[in-house]
Amino acid sequence: QVQLVESGGGLVQAGGSLRLSCVASPTDIRCDVMGWYRQAPGKRRELVATITGGESTNYADSVKGRFTISRDNFKKTMFLQMNSLKPEDTAVYYCYAGPYSRGGYSYTGDTWGQGTQVTVSS
Repeated sequence: QVQLVESGGGLVQAGGSLRLSCVASPTDIRCDVMGWYRQAPGKRRELVATITGGESTNYADSVKGRFTISRDNFKKTMFLQMNSLKPEDTAVYYCYAGPYSRGGYSYTGDTWGQGTQVTVSS
C-alpha cells in the first residue's frame, strides 16, 4: 500500500512563497499520475496541479504562473513551489497518487496524504 507524507506548509504573508514536498513510500512503486489538491474551510476539495511520470503538467487556472509542480521519480518525491501567494490560497493541501504498480502487480484507486496547512495572511 502506498503512503504519502506531505511537509512544507505554514504561515506566510501575501506575496510570499512556500515549497511543499510529498514523499511516497515504498520506493519500489511506479505511479504515473500524482498531484496536489487543496480544500479551504467550507469548500470542496479542488485540483491544484497534476504531473505525470513523463512530467506533463496540468494546473488550475487560479494558480497558473504562480505555482510549479515537479517530481523526482527516483526519490519518489513530488514538490509544489508556490510563489506570489494570496489569501485565497489558504487551505489544507493534499498530496495525491493515482493507480500504481509494484512488483509486477497493478493497483487501482487513489491515495491521499494527511494534508498540510497553508495559511496566507493579508
